[in-house]
Amino acid sequence: MKTTKYYLAAITAYTIWGFFSLALKPIHDYPSLDILFNRVFSCSILMLLIVFIFKRKRVKETIEIFKALSKAEKRKTILLNFGGSTFLMANWFTFIYVMNHVSVKATSLAYLVCPILTTLLAYFLLHEKLSKVQWVSVGLSVSGCLLLSYADIMDMFFSIIIGLTYAGYLVSQRVNKGFDKFITLTFHITFAAIVLLPFYPFYSGPVPTEFKFYLCIETIAVLFTIFPLFLNLYALSGINSSTVGMLLNINPMIAFGLANFVYHEKISSLQIGAYGIIFMAVLVFNSHHLFAIRQKWILASKNT
Repeated sequence: MKTTKYYLAAITAYTIWGFFSLALKPIHDYPSLDILFNRVFSCSILMLLIVFIFKRKRVKETIEIFKALSKAEKRKTILLNFGGSTFLMANWFTFIYVMNHVSVKATSLAYLVCPILTTLLAYFLLHEKLSKVQWVSVGLSVSGCLLLSYADIMDMFFSIIIGLTYAGYLVSQRVNKGFDKFITLTFHITFAAIVLLPFYPFYSGPVPTEFKFYLCIETIAVLFTIFPLFLNLYALSGINSSTVGMLLNINPMIAFGLANFVYHEKISSLQIGAYGIIFMAVLVFNSHHLFAIRQKWILASKNT
C-alpha cells in the first residue's frame, strides 16, 4: 500500500503520453525543430513562473541542501541533472521527428523497447540484478526487434534511439534523489531552453500565425510535458526503474492503437507478430510483479 501512490503516478503519466499524437499530429506540417523550440521555451517559462510565485521557499531549501553536500556528491548531482536534461532534449527531438516524419508505429515501438533498454542500463550502471527469466525476456525482445528490422529497418533504428534516450533519463533520475521534484524538473527544462536558445534564430522557421499551433503547443507543454514528467519523477522516488519501465508499456499500447484505428497506418502481419513477441517479452520480464499482484487479489478475495 505504501507504493500505491507511486504506481498511480506512473500509470497516469504513461496513459497521458499514450495520447500524445492527438496533440502533435495536427501540427505535423511545422518543422520538428520549431515544435521542439516552442515546447521547451513554453514549458520553461510556465515552470519558472510557478517556482517564482509558489516555490521560492523550496528553492532556498534546495540551495541549502546542495551546499551541505560533499564535493563528490555535488559533482554527482550536477552530472545527473545536466545529463538528465540532455537525455530529455534528445528524446523530445527524436520523438517529434519520428512521429511527424517517419511513423506513429515507430514511436509506439520505442516505448516497448524502452523497458528492456532501461533494465539493461540499470543492470550495467546501477548493478540491479536480473533473474534467468528476465534474461530470457531480453532475448525475446531482441528477437522481436530483429523481425521488425527485417520489416522496416528505419522504424527499428529510430525506435532504439528514442527508447535509449528515455531509458537514459529514467536510470539517471532514479539515483537523483534528495531534491524537490518540481524544482528538479524546472532545472532540466530550463537548462534545455538555455541550450536551445542560441540555435533558435538560425534554425527556426517563420513565426507561426495559426491559433491552432499555439493551442497545440500549450496543450503539449502542460498536459503532455510538465504534468506527466513530474508524475514520472515522483514515481521514480518510490519505485525502482524496472518497475517504472514495466508501466511504461501503457504508452505504446495506446499509441499503437491510435496508429491503427485513428491514423490508419499500414501494419503487416510480420509487424504484428514482432510487436506481440516484444510485448510478450515485457510480460515475461515482469512476471514476478504480475504474479505478486494476482496473489494479493486472491488473498483479498478470500479474506472478504
